Amino acid sequence: MTTPSIPTVPETAPTRPVEGWPDWSILIVDDEPGMRNFLVKTLVPRCRTVLSAGSAEDGAQILQVQHVDLIILDIALPGLSGVGWLKALREGGFRGHVILITAFADLDTAIEALRAGASDFILKPFRVPQMLNAIKHCFESSRLQRENFVLRHTLSRQTGSASGLIGSSAYMRALRETLTRVAAVDSTVLLQGESGTGKELVARALHALSPRASGQFVPVNCASMSPERMESTLFGHAKGAFAGAATARDGLFYYAQGGTLFLDEVAELALPLQAALLRAVEDLRVRPVGSTQLVPVNVRIMAATNRSLQHEVEAGRFRKDLYYRLQVVDIALKPLREHKEDIADLVQHFMEHLLPGKGATPLHITAAQMDYLMQYAWPGNARELRNLIERSLILGELNVSALYGAAPSSASAAEPVATNLQTLEKQHIQSVLDSVQGDKTRAAELLGISRRTLERRCAEWAAP
Repeated sequence: MTTPSIPTVPETAPTRPVEGWPDWSILIVDDEPGMRNFLVKTLVPRCRTVLSAGSAEDGAQILQVQHVDLIILDIALPGLSGVGWLKALREGGFRGHVILITAFADLDTAIEALRAGASDFILKPFRVPQMLNAIKHCFESSRLQRENFVLRHTLSRQTGSASGLIGSSAYMRALRETLTRVAAVDSTVLLQGESGTGKELVARALHALSPRASGQFVPVNCASMSPERMESTLFGHAKGAFAGAATARDGLFYYAQGGTLFLDEVAELALPLQAALLRAVEDLRVRPVGSTQLVPVNVRIMAATNRSLQHEVEAGRFRKDLYYRLQVVDIALKPLREHKEDIADLVQHFMEHLLPGKGATPLHITAAQMDYLMQYAWPGNARELRNLIERSLILGELNVSALYGAAPSSASAAEPVATNLQTLEKQHIQSVLDSVQGDKTRAAELLGISRRTLERRCAEWAAP
């Protein structure tokens, strides 16, 4: 058995693929040295890594330690044939593309190759453009698969938040200026702020303004699943890695290639998973569960939390090294009660955004009603305001009394029911709890806050 040949990239070759070419690793398996050298010279300037081997057995040794995205595979090989190895690769869970090449082929061979899982089939001798086009088609196929997956994943977690950063306050103007500066720098970003302050909205804006805008924005809620499932979701898994893993699967790091991975509620990650995430962020390589391979990734990491990560570090619940790695750029988002001058703009925006889907007529908001909105503490921030506008559109009127837990019959139209923000917040939360018979999960949804935040508020009020 010959030793696998791993070509050295010439010093004149670019460190990254040329524009328009995939950031891929390619393995060439052909028993003809001349064909291997020809393909290596053709592809080295265009791809991240190009490896070569003279047999399927040597190629298999490379795959034990090196992740590849595409294999260019000759059918007629000494020992195991190209089609035979392709079948074994697919049965073993290899998910990359395979382009088969051969000098001797008939229709039956081509059909067998495609049934075995080949992405394309090229006859020798071929011209360089033929091979380059075949590789580009494989790349486009992978891109479409990633986009379809991301679309399904995003739709499954969309909350209906309107796009755009709305408001003309000094705070919102400064925030937009900050995002414009930060977007151009490919650093990790940590967004901290209460539930409902628009952390994912800001992350999407950063992505849209960045050089990665043409790539995918992949959001994942770190509190939505068990640590075991989260690891597989982020990094992928090999076939047979655990019970139920009948096939190999790529993780969200893979689907975010060339784009942004947004880790929402990152403080909820278990400590062992924090260690794995730290390695991925530092090395830009991930190890799928149950695999020995390290898969290179090209993503920008953004993370968000409604808790102070500094306090979580001090309490021993979050790794200090990961905290410092994530907060290269740290953006604190203010609660709505600290920039109430944006409430009128938000109300108008939510009405315009929600009206087409509700089939309703616009709400007429009086000056007195706007005064009530301005006095309220908004514990659920802009998300709670949006929920109020949505319910009001359905009912046909803006019921501001619901915010205070009682109709303002004892106060004049120009006077708020209460002036203490904490009192207003407590009254409203208690009213919502009463309306759902104390169901805190449902109450948190209506308020636009997490159940944990709701329980913390209730505990604060119950304390002596």
